[in-house]
Amino acid sequence: MTNSPLGGAAASRKLTLTIGILTLNEEDNIKACISSASFADQVIVVDSGSTDRTTAIACEQGAQVYRYDDWQGFAVQRNRLLAHATGDYVFFLDADEVISPAFRQELQSIVQSGTEAIWMVRWRMVAFGKELKYLRSTAKVERLFWRGLLREYTGVVHEEAQLSRGDVPRHLMKTPLLHYSRNTVHSSLEKLTQYAMLGAAKRAQEGARGGIWRGIASSVAMFLRLYILHFGFLCGGAGFLYCVFVALESFFRYVALAYDRPYLSGDVRR
Repeated sequence: MTNSPLGGAAASRKLTLTIGILTLNEEDNIKACISSASFADQVIVVDSGSTDRTTAIACEQGAQVYRYDDWQGFAVQRNRLLAHATGDYVFFLDADEVISPAFRQELQSIVQSGTEAIWMVRWRMVAFGKELKYLRSTAKVERLFWRGLLREYTGVVHEEAQLSRGDVPRHLMKTPLLHYSRNTVHSSLEKLTQYAMLGAAKRAQEGARGGIWRGIASSVAMFLRLYILHFGFLCGGAGFLYCVFVALESFFRYVALAYDRPYLSGDVRR
């Protein structure tokens, strides 16, 4: 294999893209998500047992829907998705994310190039009805893969891609991906529990310690970093609320690690 654009038979045909989405009770988000991904050659939804209209809406939007209620972790769900993927490239999209026209154009250009590599994305947050344009996002997540490089995922709490070879080039996509992280205070309170417990379970596996003072220190540092250093203060009330909720997740993550440790299993689904 090469890391440059392909030659031979692969170059003589149209390269294809699969967009895969993991879901659980995402009826408020899934229509916009799939609609933004409809340009792909294949859109797959792997559902983890939704009790709302998520799967019905996904079918209406033309996605291939597969339901697996026997939750065994994120890695297993992603491997199930990969088993149905037929594209030369696979892009993983969360149900609360939307592909903008600019992101779509960049993604299609990568697919047309035939480059065998992995691409990471950054987010542009949308919270409480407002795009947080000034909030700097430094997180980079691997989302786009040349399919031949991606062997499987492993890990129950924090899934990790296992590749078919070690010398894989990684690139960063220039256009940020729109992430509708928190639409309402109600949904943010629900996500507070989900994300805090997932983070606690991950740290429990790593042998980390928790506690109230660790939680306070972590949450204060997180709020100051997001609100001051990452310019959340320029994003008005929505920016303030976003920073508060992320800080609270950090606090309860360490509190749960101390007080709920015997019950942490990582059984938190997207």
